[in-house]
This record gives sequence, C-alpha cells and structure tokens, in this order.
Amino acid sequence: MRSYLVGGAVRDRLLGRPVVDHDHVVVGATPQEMLARGFRPVGKDFPVFLHPDSGEEYALARTERKTGHGYHGFAFHADPGVTLEEDLARRDLTINAIAQDEHGALVDPFHGQRDIERRALRHVSPAFVEDPVRLLRVARFAARFEPLGFAVADETMALMRAMVANGEVDHLVPERVWAETRRALGEAQPSAFLRVLREAGALAVLFPEIDALYGVPQRAEFHPEIDTGTHLELVLDMAARLAPGDDLVGFGALCHDLGKALTPTDVLPGHIGHEHAGVAPLRALATRLKVPAEHAALAELACREHLNAHRALELRPATVLRLLTTLDALRRPRRLDSFLAVCEADKRGRLGCAEAAYPQAAFLRAARDVAARVGAAEFLARGLTGPAIGAAMEKARTAAIAALPRPARG
Repeated sequence: MRSYLVGGAVRDRLLGRPVVDHDHVVVGATPQEMLARGFRPVGKDFPVFLHPDSGEEYALARTERKTGHGYHGFAFHADPGVTLEEDLARRDLTINAIAQDEHGALVDPFHGQRDIERRALRHVSPAFVEDPVRLLRVARFAARFEPLGFAVADETMALMRAMVANGEVDHLVPERVWAETRRALGEAQPSAFLRVLREAGALAVLFPEIDALYGVPQRAEFHPEIDTGTHLELVLDMAARLAPGDDLVGFGALCHDLGKALTPTDVLPGHIGHEHAGVAPLRALATRLKVPAEHAALAELACREHLNAHRALELRPATVLRLLTTLDALRRPRRLDSFLAVCEADKRGRLGCAEAAYPQAAFLRAARDVAARVGAAEFLARGLTGPAIGAAMEKARTAAIAALPRPARG
C-alpha cells in the first residue's frame, strides 16, 4: 500500500501557487484495509476516504470505462491491482496528472511538467472526449491560468470541437454546467472561459443567450470596443478585478447586457430599452441552469437597473430613493455593494476605460447611509400612525439624499 499526492496540489506547487487542497491516491489497498487504518469512507460512486487525522481525501486508484452518455455514463473499477499510471491516465489534463510520493519524487508519465513549462492545457488521452464535463473544466482552467500564459493545445481544442459536434455536450446536466460556470466566474480572467467555449462551439449550445452577443455592434462613443461580446469579456475581467473570487458579482456581470442581442437590426448600433429586454433571456438562462435565487435576483437587478446607477448623479432625490428601495438597499446593504460592483465593472469594462472613475458608487452608498438613518421612532413620537409614518419617512429620506453633495460625473 502506497499513497501519492496528486492533481492540483502538485500542479500548484510546481507553479509556485498556494496549495489549497491536498488530494491523495492510494495504490495497492482495499476498502477494508483503509477502514482498518481508521480512514472514514465518503465516496458514493467509488472508494474515497478521509484521513483520520488530517481529514484530507484519499481515493483508491481506479480506472473507468465509458458505459453511456454524460458525466454519469461511466463504470469505475478499483482494486489493489490498479497502478498509479492507470489512475493518472483517466485524468483530464497532463498538468493535473502528476503525482508525488512521500519522498517528494514526481511521477509524471504524461509529461505534465513539460506542459507547465510550455504553458499548455493538453488532454491526457483520447478518452478525454468521453466526459463532457472536461470541456467545461478546460475552459475554467483557462480562466484561472490564462494570466500565467496558458493556452489550450490545438489538439485538445480539436477534441473539444468533436465533443460538441458529436452531441456529447448535449448530455451535460444543468447542475454541472452551473458548478463549473460558478467556479470560472470566481477566477482571475473569466473572459477566457467564454472564449474557450466559443472557440469549441460549446457557448452556442450551453449559453445561447451569451453567444448571441458576439457580433452585435454598439455606439463607438460609448463603447470603443464596438462588439458587445468583447464588451462582456472586458466587464467580466473588470468584475474579477473589483470583486476577486466573487461569483455573485461575476454572474451579474455575465448577464447585465443580454438584451442587446435582441435589439432590432434597424436600430443598431443603439440599444434603447436593452435593460428591460434582457430580463426574459436572463430568467430563461437562470431557470435552465438552476442558478441560486440570490444570483438570479442580483443579475436581474443589474440587468434592469444598471443604467439608472450610471445616471445616479443626475437623478432626482426621489428617484434615487426609489432605486435604493428597488434594490432593498436599506435592509440589505451588501446587495447594493454587489450591484455597484457590477455597474462599475460595466462602466470600466470598455476599451480604454479600465482606470476610469465611478463616483456614482460612492454617491449611492452615501445615499443609502443617510436614508437608512431615518427611522420610524421619531415619527411615532410625533403621534403619527399608519401610512402617515411611511409617507413622513419617505419625505425625510428624500430630503436627506437631496442634501448630499453630488460629485462630478465620472
């Protein structure tokens, strides 16, 4: 019985990145032997155990065989005769198929170290095409590692295109699509996730509402990048910069401009009313992927209200208060912060605008703060009751917002 550190822990150590998870593969053991040593079983589809002291995962070496479509279409085989090389052969990318023994020596049968040096995301074997989740994983790894110079190998991209062409991607279940998307939105360069999926032909299959944005023009005086798909990529990366690791903000950024794909061609490059037109495709996407309610709610607010945020310094005080009420900002201040991160990413996610100021955010936060200080107690003390209290509070909050200094527009 021997155990090896595998996967991301080895890869990230070689890249000089922080190692978060330590996963191990065990060769030459049975489930009974693992239990006898105090390991706790957690695996449902195949034998995975938690170390009795460290709590780290130890999986028995296994092979897999394709039995049907999709992520669940596999039969797994684990016994003491499965070798380390056989276990590594079933992994997705060469950079994830490196093992390290207890002495620190590396086992690298598929040249993952070479691909780390070459900055290549390359499949381990032709069996890559059997699991459609791998296509999403490659796109997610691109979102993580493209800032380090990584790119998908040509031969791997060819396999990914084949997976789309043969319909394997059609068997992806919504939960897995969302899980990988959510993780990609929390990476350093989520735009790479879209680019890789689009190059493989998978964006049109999995995210038709987003794919439809590419090639749609915008007014150059507001969007020097012109193309709406390019703008979306810039917004996603700016959102990752403003709110690192925050997939809630990332999803709002992803969906904020979906209505622009629906603009009639005779109106282009203008997009009047796109903020309202985008609500229906957003709801369709969120329903199809079973997106969490808070993500869907923030994305819809960002879609519908981002232009009001951009105009905040010109809005009347009563309109500012209505915007804050729509966002439920007085009761949920963190939602306002997430919303403003999306709006700022939209404003700065344009060619040449990455360092632009966005004073609207500070103004709306200040408006939230002064409005929130107005409570019901003062009006109860005056003897007001029922609707009169609400009306008085609204008037006082509007006056407080009106008294705020308004900075110059960014």
